[in-house]
Amino acid sequence: MRHVRRGRGTIGRVGVMRFSRRTNWNTEESLLSRAHRLRAQAGLPIADLTASNPTRCGFAYPRDLLEALADPRALDYDPQPRGNRQAREAVCRYYADHGAVVRPEQVVLTTSTSEAYSFLFRLLCDPGSEILVAQPGYPLFDFLAVLDDVALKAAPLIYDHGWQIDAEGFRQTITPATRAIVLVHPNNPTGHFTKPREAEELARLCREFDLSLIVDEVFLDYGLQDPGRSFAAGVDGVPVFVVSGLSKIAGLPQMKAAWIMATGPEQAQALDRIEVIADTFLSMNAPVQCALPKWLDGRAAIQGQIRERVAANLVALDCQLREVPEVSRLEVEGGWYAVLRIPALQPDEQTVLALLELGVWVHPGYFFGMAESGWLVVSLLAESGEFSTGVTQLVDYFRTHQGGNKKTL
Repeated sequence: MRHVRRGRGTIGRVGVMRFSRRTNWNTEESLLSRAHRLRAQAGLPIADLTASNPTRCGFAYPRDLLEALADPRALDYDPQPRGNRQAREAVCRYYADHGAVVRPEQVVLTTSTSEAYSFLFRLLCDPGSEILVAQPGYPLFDFLAVLDDVALKAAPLIYDHGWQIDAEGFRQTITPATRAIVLVHPNNPTGHFTKPREAEELARLCREFDLSLIVDEVFLDYGLQDPGRSFAAGVDGVPVFVVSGLSKIAGLPQMKAAWIMATGPEQAQALDRIEVIADTFLSMNAPVQCALPKWLDGRAAIQGQIRERVAANLVALDCQLREVPEVSRLEVEGGWYAVLRIPALQPDEQTVLALLELGVWVHPGYFFGMAESGWLVVSLLAESGEFSTGVTQLVDYFRTHQGGNKKTL
């Protein structure tokens, strides 16, 4: 305690607030964030090749989209822990379009896939339990796991003529504390779908070690060639929990609508337990639930625009990269990101800072769990003009600053 004088002749004690260890993060501004902020504040141009918010990428949304929020049914407080039936039926129609038969009873609505993960971690894990997550992958899981007192263990993806799951690497990562495997299908940022043979290999591990499978399918509708198969169809003998939501499916991240779909052994008991968790938080609001069927049923309009943009930007990227053989674009099957292999001549953070000085903003690969050198990740979602400008600056940088022999993967 620190002692201070309060008023005339009085002594008081000012306590130091004690925080939980789970929130003991380093909240100082990172070097990259600071550099980006200062450039933006100076009014200097930035071609954003990290753009992931579809509402700010120039897509056309229906003018009447928000009218669905005025449904008078939202005035009635009717708490249903799994979400209202009409909304869950709309989710079932979505999966029917993907060839999977899903009943409304298998669906629990959440405000986000982040909340869905948190519910599932609480369902499956005790403090100190472990979850396997394929890496490279999105860093969100790190924060969610800490908040729910769960330990994450990275399971390897390998690149050999395309990204692949290293089943033996997964096996070696499993311990008695492991409760589930998390997949992102297609993965973010690698953009690869889990193949049927890989799914069966993981299913064997799940059956052998009594594990559940959590599958994030937010990018499922954005296959560059063929759509991927949804895990909602189930995996023989394995408890499967599919998470998805409107953020990507309908290009509406601000509407905070997502869900868990459960299938496989003991799904009834699992869903009953998730219902109690959901009932405790009562987090899904009525207007969004009422609007969800219209937004989900009308997803084709925004998805078509996004797929067209992503395909066009990918072609433009490949065209410009031909000028710099030192940089290669790895194979991608879906989603809206591309991974670039660059000469590992310096830490990627320095490369990102140098590119920012030229007016282009990209992700370093280590942000997604890759090595500290040799990788960049770019979004394919930006408007075509901005994307072309950014890629031109990127190509010019590598042409003039980082020529030489490219390291092999």
